[in-house]
Amino acid sequence: MARKTETQTSEPHVADSHGLIRVHGARENNLKDVSIEIPKRRLTVFTGVSGSGKSSLVFDTIAAESQRLINETYPAFVQGFMPNLARPEVDVLDGLTTAIIVDQQRMGGDPRSTVGTATDANALLRILFSRLGKPHIGSPKAFSFNIASISGAGAVTVERAGQKVKERRSFSITGGMCPRCEGRGAVTDLDLSQLFDETLSLNEGAITVPGYKGGGWNSRLYIESGFFDPDKPISKFTKKELQDFLHREPTRMKIAGINMTYEGLIPRIQKSMLSKDKESMQPHIREFVDRAVTFATCPDCDGTRLSEGARSSKIDGISIADACAMQISDLAAWVGGLDEPSVAPLLATLQHTLESFVEIGLGYLSLDRPAGTLSGGEAQRTKMIRHLGSSLTDVTYVFDEPTTGLHPHDIQRMNGLLLRLRDKGNTVLVVEHKPEVIAIADHVVDLGPGAGAGGGTVCFEGTVEGLRTGGTITGRHFDDRASLKESVRKPTGALEIRGASTHNLRGVDVDVPLGILTVVTGVAGSGKSSLVHGSIPTGSGVISVDQGAIRGSRRSNPATYTGLLEPIRKAFAKENGVKPALFSSNSEGACPTCNGAGVVYTDLAMMAGVATTCEECDGKRFEASVLEYRLGGRDISEVLAMPVTEAEEFFGAGEAHIPAAHRILQRLTDVGLGYLTIGQPLTTLSGGERQRLKLATHMADKGGVYVLDEPTAGLHLADVEQLLGLLDRLVDSGKSVIVVEHHQAVMAHADWIIDLGPGAGHDGGRIVFEGTPADLVAGRATLTAEHLAQYVGA
Repeated sequence: MARKTETQTSEPHVADSHGLIRVHGARENNLKDVSIEIPKRRLTVFTGVSGSGKSSLVFDTIAAESQRLINETYPAFVQGFMPNLARPEVDVLDGLTTAIIVDQQRMGGDPRSTVGTATDANALLRILFSRLGKPHIGSPKAFSFNIASISGAGAVTVERAGQKVKERRSFSITGGMCPRCEGRGAVTDLDLSQLFDETLSLNEGAITVPGYKGGGWNSRLYIESGFFDPDKPISKFTKKELQDFLHREPTRMKIAGINMTYEGLIPRIQKSMLSKDKESMQPHIREFVDRAVTFATCPDCDGTRLSEGARSSKIDGISIADACAMQISDLAAWVGGLDEPSVAPLLATLQHTLESFVEIGLGYLSLDRPAGTLSGGEAQRTKMIRHLGSSLTDVTYVFDEPTTGLHPHDIQRMNGLLLRLRDKGNTVLVVEHKPEVIAIADHVVDLGPGAGAGGGTVCFEGTVEGLRTGGTITGRHFDDRASLKESVRKPTGALEIRGASTHNLRGVDVDVPLGILTVVTGVAGSGKSSLVHGSIPTGSGVISVDQGAIRGSRRSNPATYTGLLEPIRKAFAKENGVKPALFSSNSEGACPTCNGAGVVYTDLAMMAGVATTCEECDGKRFEASVLEYRLGGRDISEVLAMPVTEAEEFFGAGEAHIPAAHRILQRLTDVGLGYLTIGQPLTTLSGGERQRLKLATHMADKGGVYVLDEPTAGLHLADVEQLLGLLDRLVDSGKSVIVVEHHQAVMAHADWIIDLGPGAGHDGGRIVFEGTPADLVAGRATLTAEHLAQYVGA
């Protein structure tokens, strides 16, 4: 019997033999029949140049199939409410586990969402104050700025002993919402002169709000409502008519035989425009809101969003509003100092959550910080906090460049967190370019060799040491180190910033030199963006290229986004003597079957929707008659299928010579996007590609000062050299370039460095160094100096 036990323990159980995720024949986006095996319960890093297919393999194939299979376990009824996920283009996917995607999507734009509500820290705080707060004002709801206080009374009919008896009942719910600003912390005032022109009548187009002009349903609703004479100027309206026009409560009515709800103009605009996040609005609506609306801190709650009752209940002299306004590192210390055995488990959980913030490098935030104001990197790390304390194991965590926005000092911490997740028994897949993260990998998958159509194959699979000697682009550039410049440019002037105090800045005075390459650096949360974006006014010759997402549907492409399509359409129209609108797949020239999308989407209700290439136009997106018109021997669909480099040649000379198009294509090549197809949907571009597309578009703007926010985000080691060349060309052409950046190669290449710190949050906000990179390295007085010296081998 004993011998039998020995043989059992020496042979692994069959259940332990599934140690690999096997992918065979992946063809999603630009992947070319990729087959790989990824070890489970290990840290695997996927690398390769921007656009080589990393995201297509990790997110669009492995994670997407895992999510689809999980969704299929829900009842059909529930699936009907979930997004329809199609099966990825892959032959075999084996050994998958539940995938949790921690991406860089900005957190919800809802103005009520804060760091505290997004991470459950607020929920724990509310319970704490409802138990320990003095005076006691009610349940945890009484401390929530999302719950309004309501009360009511009325008669209810109760049956007793066969008799119906009427009784009076009343109820009340105590919420923590400030009644004045409805829990938003800010009140808005509308400038009525921006909503309508009072000298005109409604029929003459008095309403000047976007979407309310020119005979649409919005304007017809007011013209045909019958509450006022549509031919009378608004200035002549009676008090009652003006009340109905601006403030009337929702009223059901029939207009042109259709049931509609009439509502005063002000509440209607507040619901349709002002309740949305400004960043998610279309540009023309955002401009209108900026003109028409003035935002001011709510005078009743002083911006805390909470009612007077919620602010009056305190623990040791601290209210919940004070606690949420504290820097999280300070709040963690305060919670640690509370000794109350009755809520000991609650305090321990809250303490753990807050310490996770500090550990992950976000201790400088406060819980009342609006979630929409976090950068992509901060949002990703905030989402990580939920998973650090999770009891789940054997899960696949998928990260998209978790080091974005992190100083080299913070990257070491992030590496520790990734390893901790792995050591709990999870599979960790990371898409990353930074050599510091690649170095800690158990397994590396290098995709390439190029980008777009030139990528999509696995160039290397194995250990980090194997990658170094493997001869791939990543391997060759892995140990690249930019050296300090021997001589730096002399500034031509200076941009004076005096008394900058945005966010955590401490009355900073600094002269930002012009005519050279200036790099602003410092640990995450030290105040770099606050200094650059908060103190350098946009407009007046300043062009700011931030990391905000490009807004565009699957119909948008590089040609439409950069304005390249306009001169091309005009040239086609002139050559063939027809209207330019025929050469737009969103206008008259669109294939009638697929409406110019190139594919037909079939919604299969509870099952995943299917996209099939349109049989009418064969995916070309234009109707057949339009494709008969040619320019330089090519039709419009063939032009849109060209890569940027080929299109640059095509429009550069010969009969298809279009100077305006050629200039735009040259800029796209300059930023390293020569491999992109000009008609490729924007939704298929990677994060790095989108930012460079934005940079290419802004390079044509008339301005002398360029402000770039981490232009190396999403860039491969090999592409960083090309970016440095581009920055040099901008400076040499007489521009001033100010870059907020953490990448040591960009710091080493700078003419002048402004280093903020020494720490994050209230430990930062000061200038700790100004000077040349050589002086920074020689002094070694700051965290940045230490890491830069290590990088250049000084």
